[in-house]
Amino acid sequence: MRKVILLTIFLLVSWVNVYAARLKDIAHIYGVRSNQLIGYGLVVGLAGTGDSQQIIFSLQSIVNMLERFGVKINPAQLRTRNVAAVMVTANIPPFAKTGSKIDALVASMGDAKSLEGGMLLMTPLRGPDGQIYAVAQGPISIGGFGGGGAGGRVRKNFLTVGRVVNGAMVEREIPTHFASNNELSIVLNQPDFTTAAEVASVINKNLSASLAKAVDATTIKISIPHEYQDNLVDLVARLERLEVTPNAVAKVVVNERTGTVVIGENVHISTVAVAQGGLSIIIKETPKVSQPLPFSTGETIVTPETKVEIKEEKTPLYLVPQAATIGELVRALNAIGATPRDLIAILQAIKAAGALQAELEVI
Repeated sequence: MRKVILLTIFLLVSWVNVYAARLKDIAHIYGVRSNQLIGYGLVVGLAGTGDSQQIIFSLQSIVNMLERFGVKINPAQLRTRNVAAVMVTANIPPFAKTGSKIDALVASMGDAKSLEGGMLLMTPLRGPDGQIYAVAQGPISIGGFGGGGAGGRVRKNFLTVGRVVNGAMVEREIPTHFASNNELSIVLNQPDFTTAAEVASVINKNLSASLAKAVDATTIKISIPHEYQDNLVDLVARLERLEVTPNAVAKVVVNERTGTVVIGENVHISTVAVAQGGLSIIIKETPKVSQPLPFSTGETIVTPETKVEIKEEKTPLYLVPQAATIGELVRALNAIGATPRDLIAILQAIKAAGALQAELEVI
């Protein structure tokens, strides 16, 4: 089983960076971005699972809402568990037009037990500038359930967070400008100087002109050709289809909680000797009964008899050659019978010894 796991790791990392990626998968156009919206609202129709009387802002919101409809009520006389105060958030995508519908996320602010079966009342969603860009309303889908009694409860997923599918309607458009001064900028999702230079080279080769230039590890600026001055969509579509082989730093990512190890293709190991073994201590206690002689005044005594056994595994010392590749590393660790959790400790020790020519990231 251990050999299969390590072999799988080797096969996976051996395929990294073999195929080129589309430019649209590793970068985006500068200025083309989504925007976050937020609002405060009420969810009604809950079957007694809403906010309690201790949540003052929920009661005030109910009273204010009723006053807008001409209903005046004393907050001290208000008794309802069918309403919950919530925060509503949404991401408005770029180029969203008035009338477009987007999803809205709803999360309880008070002590409501569940939003199951509730409906969000009309809630304005504002941007960072305070302007209203969308309005959300509709039934809430929580994707879970809960129930129970005095002896216990059963719950699946979170019942105080839900989604209003296509429940937010765009009321104000956000202007998007992705070209200025006859220039277009492409931003890499993962900054890398080598990848930025490669992207500029591929674009210049495709356009048959020196129009692209990498200005830093993230940004590539492109002078818009004359034939695309009035048709930027075709230019962007042409650029997005270009294939580029991204270059990444050598990195080893370790998750100690799950025992997961992901090793990049460019990871190399300097000359180092690796030995992996364990010390096991077995302690056994056996009760020993001491009986007195017949017709004597003695007592029966039980005394524990302890046996300690120490075993140390004999593991051979395996030499990893200089500038070893990831394949040689995996074969070496496989030869000494290392499990994924052993691999984590071994990689950390190799890094501490200065023999791991890669970045070790522990998450």
